[in-house]
Amino acid sequence: MRIGVPREIKVHEYRVGLTPESVSVLASDGHEVIVESGAGAGISATDEAYRNAGAMVAKTAAEVFDAAHLIVKVKEPLTPERKLFHPGQALFTYLHLAPDPYQADDLINAGVTAIAYETVTAPDGSLPLLVPMSVIAGRMTVQVAAHFLERPQGGRGILMAGAPGVPPARVLVLGAGTVGRSAAAIALGMGAKIVILSRTEQEVAEIENRFGPVPKAAIASPQRISEELPSADAVIGAALVAGAAAPKLVTRAMLKTMKPGAVLVDVSIDQGGCFETSHPTTHANPGFIVDGILHYCVANMPGAVPHTSTYALNQATLPHVRKLARMGVGAALREDAHLRNGLNVCAGTITQREVAAALGHPFQDPLKALENVT
Repeated sequence: MRIGVPREIKVHEYRVGLTPESVSVLASDGHEVIVESGAGAGISATDEAYRNAGAMVAKTAAEVFDAAHLIVKVKEPLTPERKLFHPGQALFTYLHLAPDPYQADDLINAGVTAIAYETVTAPDGSLPLLVPMSVIAGRMTVQVAAHFLERPQGGRGILMAGAPGVPPARVLVLGAGTVGRSAAAIALGMGAKIVILSRTEQEVAEIENRFGPVPKAAIASPQRISEELPSADAVIGAALVAGAAAPKLVTRAMLKTMKPGAVLVDVSIDQGGCFETSHPTTHANPGFIVDGILHYCVANMPGAVPHTSTYALNQATLPHVRKLARMGVGAALREDAHLRNGLNVCAGTITQREVAAALGHPFQDPLKALENVT
């Protein structure tokens, strides 16, 4: 199979779909890999490093898209990239289609087979290709919040750890999944005071077992969120429903109860955001203020630490790329139910139930859609 790796073009996105080490493995498997020149610059991987690993290096993205059977990326394809797809091509990347009808329509019309990292499952029901980036994003949220709490950034002028005789920052974490637990661990390590609100009693128990009695953990209800917001210096939005649009946990009306200069970090922004006032931002212009409350809603947070995040992502994705290349996309998806859960678009239809519901599209059974995919 010929596998294509274009350079990411999202603003300040420095990750790359395949590292030279991953390319070397695929080349050893007998596959051709074509990489766009400069694709690995963000992780200090030169074109020469990719050539030495066995890849061909193309001058333009158009050459990569034209030649490849399977495109491996990190972030969702933007409009200029979507124009380069051709029918029968396969795409393996983060898609986050639920809040993005234009991308969904373009992929449907292009006739591509689009597999989303974020809905591939493991036998235990977890999301193994989302976990590495969730860990990194969760760890980043607290340093982001600490930065924006500084007065020059428009924040309250609060040090996360406090000082002798001065209390630390209060951090409210909404969600106890991978992002929420990672954020809580870093916040506790920095000396902040933590409250974690979760959907289920089981998750509350897991938080208590992991962290002990130091953070307060409770069920997330609108009333409890409303009670905690007035005392929060920073709020980490870490709510996730796989494939679906994120639930809106904090309304605009609730902002009026918060301290001026408090910070909201919305990690759920890829799926539409869990704060009513959120909208996607970039690393170039990451924050904005609504009713005196700072919002940080960067949709590719791990792109700021591309070396760490690219290698973490490749550890998770490479086995699936190898399977898709070895068996062929259609055969691999038919054989592997967990990989098939990642199938979002196929044969001009939406094949992921939550995405279809979010977009108002009819849902097509993925096995039915795959009948003519080789």
